[in-house]
Amino acid sequence: MKLDEVAMIEIRAERPDDIDAIRNVNECAFDSPVEPGLVDRLRASNKAVVSLVATHGDRIVGHILFSPLTISNAPETIRAVGLAPMSVLPEYQNQGIGSRLVRDGLAACKKAGFDIVVVLGHIDYYPRFGFTPAANYGLENEYGATDAFMALALREGALEGIGGLVMFAPEFRETGC
Repeated sequence: MKLDEVAMIEIRAERPDDIDAIRNVNECAFDSPVEPGLVDRLRASNKAVVSLVATHGDRIVGHILFSPLTISNAPETIRAVGLAPMSVLPEYQNQGIGSRLVRDGLAACKKAGFDIVVVLGHIDYYPRFGFTPAANYGLENEYGATDAFMALALREGALEGIGGLVMFAPEFRETGC
């Protein structure tokens, strides 16, 4: 794909008729059935609170999903989500599509009233969006990840005075994620 074609990429909310194409994107991007299974389970349990696709013409070439999570030492008023998974078809990778999905996804989460986003991801990728090590805020995760476990406040001060164990939706454990 040429750079001028990247401008033709559109980001929009997932629609019911996108399910097969989203599964294909996740299968191709991860070369594994785990992530597509996770997306299917989260969607089936109504936990895909923000799910966006990147389209090139009528083809879905990328996907991002956010689902609710809990933080053990956070007020009940804090609304937090996890970013996972984010995928782009291999032939469309390294062209800014993933970055657009992340930026638009974060904006959609903020608009939906979420306060915090966490991600277990590449330490050279997610900091460009403002993610910092979650340990800086006293946050731990069930996977034992350190630097790759990052957090971002969507509302000023949302990460202050919280801490403890972050628990992703049970669907993550059920699918082996």
